[in-house]
Amino acid sequence: MLTPSARFRLSWLTLFWVAALPAHLVHAQSALNSGDALVEKREAKAWLYRIQEAANKRSYQGTVIVSSGGAVASSRITHYCEGRDQFERIDALDGQARHIVRHNEQVHTVWPQRRIAMVEQRDQLSSFPGLLQAGGDRVAEYYDLRAVGQERVAGREANVLSLRPKDGHRYGYRLWSDAATGLLLRTEVLGERGGVLESSAFSDVAIGVHPSVDAMMQPIRKLDGYKVLQPGAASTTLEAEGWHLETKVPGFRLVSCVKRPVDGPLRAQSPAAGHEPQLVQAVFTDGLTSVSIFIEPYNPERHPRPMNTAIGATQTLMHRQSDWWVTLMGDVPAPTLRLFSEALERRK
Repeated sequence: MLTPSARFRLSWLTLFWVAALPAHLVHAQSALNSGDALVEKREAKAWLYRIQEAANKRSYQGTVIVSSGGAVASSRITHYCEGRDQFERIDALDGQARHIVRHNEQVHTVWPQRRIAMVEQRDQLSSFPGLLQAGGDRVAEYYDLRAVGQERVAGREANVLSLRPKDGHRYGYRLWSDAATGLLLRTEVLGERGGVLESSAFSDVAIGVHPSVDAMMQPIRKLDGYKVLQPGAASTTLEAEGWHLETKVPGFRLVSCVKRPVDGPLRAQSPAAGHEPQLVQAVFTDGLTSVSIFIEPYNPERHPRPMNTAIGATQTLMHRQSDWWVTLMGDVPAPTLRLFSEALERRK
């Protein structure tokens, strides 16, 4: 359920890159060189899409450090593009071994010590070093982008950008984008008073590499003896499931709604077909961050008491609503999550 977010040279490479930019991005680059300056809406969109394009269409590999809520975790990420095909492998370097291997929309998650593998079909994730989510074209409506300057990250020259929210419904961000390629090298989620709630950054990175696809896919080549889980999810709507958002939270729009068995493939024994309790998940986004709403039948053994927690930038709110248990989660301020909770209504 939890889900969560960051990208060289001062010499001729940077000069060549600036010379090749469209005029509106050259103006933005000038703003970067002159200090904190507000970037126009058109320029802001160009910066953000350049960052997203680099995450999707560049080949790179490096070590990512994520710090959130006092905890630090590291992983090794390798991303390779070959025509329209994208290959990605993420290896957890701390705690229990875990490999995430993606080929386009097919994602394998492998836990070798537990001998379990999960296979899912899902849209490309917008995790670090990606940035934009569905609806990213509207980001400039709810955030002011400012060019802050240039700094070095992981040995590379980076443009520093600040995204300041225009209201209190979302957090701010600070981004370090590789000057030569646009790849996000580092990102920080900023609280209402400007403190860092969560950060993701490359400690080392190589861009333009050509890794072996066979080596990247190795964790999923031999799954003999593994329990292979394939959770099924069906598209639906909140209204079809008897729910409705009475009011809209400014800036957020629905981008996904699915339902699946509550325990999915982990059920020990399956009830009669068509009678499994269902979990509904609806995802809303403002283009940079998202809020997920999970709705399932109330079960006192599974849902002992309401809960409201915060870990880093992630807020979680759980409560009973009549015969249902509702969980809301997102990298947003707590009042935003409450707005979603108060707007959710059960319809007959």
